[in-house]
Amino acid sequence: MRLFAAVLPPAEVVDELGSVIGELKGLAGADRLRWTASPGWHFTLAFYGEVDEDVVPELSRRLERAARRSEPFPLAVRGGGQFGHGRALWAGAEGDLGALRLLADRAEAAARKAGVPMGEHRRYTPHLTVARSREDFDVRPFAAVLDAFAGRPWTVADLALVRSVLPTSGVAGEQPRYEAVGRWGLGAAG
Repeated sequence: MRLFAAVLPPAEVVDELGSVIGELKGLAGADRLRWTASPGWHFTLAFYGEVDEDVVPELSRRLERAARRSEPFPLAVRGGGQFGHGRALWAGAEGDLGALRLLADRAEAAARKAGVPMGEHRRYTPHLTVARSREDFDVRPFAAVLDAFAGRPWTVADLALVRSVLPTSGVAGEQPRYEAVGRWGLGAAG
């Protein structure tokens, strides 16, 4: 199964961001972007790719341990930017980014110890992807609106293992489906 570890924002945070995304969809050129659906909004901590089902129990044990070793921390959706000349438009984060990066490092280490090939380690950049483009696209007007956005803070209290089910119908605009296959409380909550 195709898996990743993530922080999932609460519904009220998703709704708040959704209002801003609604504004962005009204900007010129918005139809050239593939907008991600709000049920898929998340802060990826570590992307695992295709993981054999027999590895998932060990990965889950190690993620649970990583969650217990990490204390809850404040986070908010704040700002925005792009990757790859407009290939990805994202909302950023503010709050205890050190704790978020440590949780991402622990989620990556958990996978390595469970035998999931992780490739080269890259510095973690906290982001929540809101739109993609198949071609280079000037998303600066969109990023400027996101840059002015500051969402309400919440306390990150758990770590999720999420399964990504890619579309197979071939219907234009179909979105991946995400389902949490495990969630573990951080720190004493775990």
